[in-house]
Amino acid sequence: MTQARAPRADAVRNRKKILVAAGEQITAHGPDVGMDEIAAAAGVAVGTLYRHFPTKTDLVAAVVAEYVARVADDAEAAFARVADGTGRALDELTASLGRVVEQSATDRAVKAAAHALGTQPANHADEDRAGRAVAALIRAGQADGDVHPDVTVNDIYLLFSTAPTDQPPAARARWLTLVTPGLTAQARQAES
Repeated sequence: MTQARAPRADAVRNRKKILVAAGEQITAHGPDVGMDEIAAAAGVAVGTLYRHFPTKTDLVAAVVAEYVARVADDAEAAFARVADGTGRALDELTASLGRVVEQSATDRAVKAAAHALGTQPANHADEDRAGRAVAALIRAGQADGDVHPDVTVNDIYLLFSTAPTDQPPAARARWLTLVTPGLTAQARQAES
């Protein structure tokens, strides 16, 4: 059996440059930005771009996959702070929600391009990682008595989907201030 060779360092660098440029170009110019423009922004030849990403759908799927991986990394880091006692679950859950909303605000054109091109990440491992970490944060918050017992991962995803990512930062911050009490046990007890 032949072992696959690791990618060359220049190939790894080029792939990263292409992904960064694609995110920036799609955000700046929308989903119709051309592959030639993306290659130029990345400082690579168009052929190099196509060797890494044979179609624009492949490229956008990779950009979206990196975004999902960042969300998963953030959620896992938030839970790690709770697990080691340096953070409270509700605070970490709320802060993580805020960071995802802010990231989504800057990446909204990339997400729109993904939707327009029908891309779905082929590998759902990062999505699963994010879900597990958010579930762990919710359970920890519920154990602390801070997060309402009926809050689920799907509720957090619903909040993500309703976030005002097309609004200015002050509006996004206000949205977070308004939705946070809905997650808490104390606010719901006061309503009873």
